Amino acid sequence: MTFVNFMSGGTGRAVRIVVGLAMIAIGLVLGGGWLALSIVGLVPLAAGALGLCLLAPLFHLPLRATGSPGA
Repeated sequence: MTFVNFMSGGTGRAVRIVVGLAMIAIGLVLGGGWLALSIVGLVPLAAGALGLCLLAPLFHLPLRATGSPGA
């Protein structure tokens, strides 16, 4: 549960954005079948940008952290 709390916080949000951008960049650079990685990379990028933690509901926590901007 500590991992989910971390990912719901500001640092976890930044990590999701960076990972999403990295996945998109790698998929675009490698091309071909790797373009699917770019599409999948949109999920953590959007979740981080919107302040959502997609794992939280699995642990009966709110989808959006209470301290997230726009909450």
